[in-house]
Parts: sequence; structure tokens; C-alpha cells
Amino acid sequence: MAALAPASGQRPDVQDLDGHAQSPLRVAKTDAAHVLFVLAVDCPISNRYAPEMDRIVSDYAAKHVRSFLIYADPGATPARVRRHLAEFHKGIDAPAIIDKDYALTKTIGATVTPEAAVYTAAGRMYRGRIDDLYVSLSQARQAPTRRDLRLSLDAVLGGLTVPVPETRAIGCYLGAK
Repeated sequence: MAALAPASGQRPDVQDLDGHAQSPLRVAKTDAAHVLFVLAVDCPISNRYAPEMDRIVSDYAAKHVRSFLIYADPGATPARVRRHLAEFHKGIDAPAIIDKDYALTKTIGATVTPEAAVYTAAGRMYRGRIDDLYVSLSQARQAPTRRDLRLSLDAVLGGLTVPVPETRAIGCYLGAK
């Protein structure tokens, strides 16, 4: 299982909405992996994916996978993010982090929302789309035919190589450069 990016040299600690230190890029020995969802309050595609993100958080929590919601938005405020969480991610057990300067987003390599990344102690194992629901910005399938994030998580948890370590996510473009 080869990592796509080194685990060292990354910005490990940030604060979540509640002021608690979080290390989304540094996976503790007690965790099998971390999933980082890069999203935006005003992205309709991110919002459409909210139920699937929540299901992934719930389905993998018992398997020692910690999830983080990374709000890649320099204009986001804690109040706005809390309203978004209450509307789209009610009851989710994942810290929310506002990435105003795109530091996490750049490290992850995300360019659109929503985009997901899987990290282990060895580094980044996957980055890209949650699934293939969207064919283009204006065209979605009735249901996804390939659930890339789940396949990647299952491979990591099984000690296998992630089958496709990078996929192209379709969503709202980020201002991070």
C-alpha cells in the first residue's frame, strides 16, 4: 500500500469550529484512516452529496476511520458553517474546519467541492470524487455506478492497494491556486 504524498511536512494541526485542535493529516495509531471531505456552503453539488458523506462517516466510524469536514472558503464564518451543518449535516460526528487560507485544501490537492481524500499513517492514499454520480457539472446519473471513496476505504482497511488512487472530482471550482 503506497502513499501518494508523504505524511511528514504537512500542516498537521488546525482548530475546528469549537476551538479544539485537530490533526486531519496526521493519523494516530488508534485510527485506521482519516477521511477529509472538502466542501463549500454554497456549492449545490456539495449539498447534494451531504447525505452520502454522512452515511460514509457513520458506516466507517466503527472501523476506526475518523472523518473531517473541510470548508474551503475564505469567506466562511463559524455562524454560516454552523447553519450549513444544521441544514445539511444534522447529527454528523465529524469535526468541521474552516480552511480560509486553503492550506489544507492545497495539501490535499483538492480543486473542487466536494472532493475527498483518505489518509493513513503513511500519507495520502486516495484523492478525488466520492463516486461517479456526476458525469459533468450539468449531468448526473440516477445513481452512482462506482463508489470510489468507499472502494478506497475498503482497500485501505483490508491492507490492500487502493485500486484507483486518484480520480477527477466534478463540482464547484475552488479559488485555491
